[in-house]
Amino acid sequence: MYSIQEWLSAVAAGLFALHVLQKLFFPYFWKDVTFLWKIITYGIKLELCKLTSKVVTVVDTFVEQAQRIPDKAFLIYEGVVHTYRDIDERSNRVANVFLKQGTLKKGDCVVLLMNNEPDFVSVWFGLTKVGCTVAFLNTNIKSKSLLHCFNCCGAKTLVVGADLIECLEDILPSLREDNIDVWVMKRENGGCTQVQTLLDQIDFASDRPVPASLRAATSLKTPILYIFTSGTTGLPKAAVITHLQTLKAAAGFWAFGGREDDVVYVPLPLYHSAASMIGIGGTLQLGATCILKKKFSASKFWSDCRKYDVTIFQYIGELCRYLCNQPKAEGERAHKVRMGVGNGLRPDVWRDFHARFGEVRMCELYGSTEGNLCFMNHIGKLGVVGRSNFFYKVRIRDTCPGGVAHKQLTERRLLRNVFSSGDAYFNTGDLMAEDKEDFICFKDRVGDTFRWKGENVATTEVTETLGLVGFIQEANVYGVEVPGHEGRAGMAAVIVRLGHEFDGKALFEHVVTDLPAYARPVFIRIQEFIEITGTFKQQKFQLVQSGFDPSTISEPLYVLDYVQKSYVPLTDNVYQSILAGEQKL
Repeated sequence: MYSIQEWLSAVAAGLFALHVLQKLFFPYFWKDVTFLWKIITYGIKLELCKLTSKVVTVVDTFVEQAQRIPDKAFLIYEGVVHTYRDIDERSNRVANVFLKQGTLKKGDCVVLLMNNEPDFVSVWFGLTKVGCTVAFLNTNIKSKSLLHCFNCCGAKTLVVGADLIECLEDILPSLREDNIDVWVMKRENGGCTQVQTLLDQIDFASDRPVPASLRAATSLKTPILYIFTSGTTGLPKAAVITHLQTLKAAAGFWAFGGREDDVVYVPLPLYHSAASMIGIGGTLQLGATCILKKKFSASKFWSDCRKYDVTIFQYIGELCRYLCNQPKAEGERAHKVRMGVGNGLRPDVWRDFHARFGEVRMCELYGSTEGNLCFMNHIGKLGVVGRSNFFYKVRIRDTCPGGVAHKQLTERRLLRNVFSSGDAYFNTGDLMAEDKEDFICFKDRVGDTFRWKGENVATTEVTETLGLVGFIQEANVYGVEVPGHEGRAGMAAVIVRLGHEFDGKALFEHVVTDLPAYARPVFIRIQEFIEITGTFKQQKFQLVQSGFDPSTISEPLYVLDYVQKSYVPLTDNVYQSILAGEQKL
């Protein structure tokens, strides 16, 4: 007979042995279990919404938080505090303005073209309270793309920021011809009869809540947002965002361990799903505070973090590289930041960031606005976007991604009859790799899209724009890697028309006028002919491989120069200054 002490000793030894074996062979077991438990319980909550046909939306959650913690800071913008009550009441005013106008009804779509500011959130939530879907427009898009966006989502109302109204001057007549109401965030229209002012209307509107029935949703699959992405086929595409997607995104910070006492720093543009759905949605889901920036500033980042006691920040890979490239200063580790949430962080930048600024937990994730899959690096392992598991590997039928508003464009992204007759897979356009420990890392973009300065660049749109230049006969657009920079810089191989000469100043004026900054070709390569594939597609592979080194390319090369406002010859000296990081791209 063994004594109780001997039994306890045996049990303790067994548990210790199991612990050692778990550490040796299943080192991530408990982290996986904890994370998956959170995800599964949240998924069950969403499934119950389906069964009861009662959806608690993101805006419903915000209203609840405004009642629970009305005086807590929700947004801090340029030093001014906006409480949960402030934004709730202002969004009520916005809702009451449009209800009084009587031009909008539940289910209508309204386009929002604004830079980061508290009223972006107030207008977004106010329109949602009326029952409208809201389309976020990239503030960099030009006139042709803007008109196309209205056709995509069927909107008949546009709300534009006061600082962006000048961008619409050329197309205001076209908007009015299409019976599109344009509201500007001003109190006076400056004599422009083609627009209506909104701020003066908000000032006098009631801040009483509008009927909750207007925003009530009975299905998680009901569209609530349109977010425009570049895609691979040219002009921006309206990705349809449902309540399900917004609720999943809003749970991101919570899934990574976010808390109500966190202070979240959001320097990314709100028209991106990362800032709006994860940043704002995640903040209100926690009942936390968001430090909203109009735009990112590398020089002010750490001083802001210290000033506001920031604990979580959002990033894209470029952002972290900019921080690492800043001149070193004293006290760089004197901050309370414990977590960064974002995507596109290169392993080398990740290492440099940790070495310089401390062991901030970097929660890398992967997902596309229009896609049906999300990876989350809950382990925190350097260089990966997530970890595969049983649930990701189960093939689910009869579910499809959010997709884009145009059915034919959605169909182009689906691969059918892949492993068995009748199956369908969504083509993300991204190349991923999985290692022996089931960790997943992002490798590259594939197809006719590349990423530069945190934005997707559609080569088709850039090619079409270059084709409008008088001296260009044909253009082949692709992305090339530039040492020390995230993504790929745009490069165009062009054929100059017979009897014409390359005009760097004329090309500069054209691309600056018609293309957003991130889509403008950084390099130009002059060719006599452009190679094509056997299926009559432009050959890009060799061009991508050869890069932009003038010492190995015999053909004339040019580089975009904002100082000289022209495309200037890319000499060996200029090339070396780019590699050394002395010349800004």
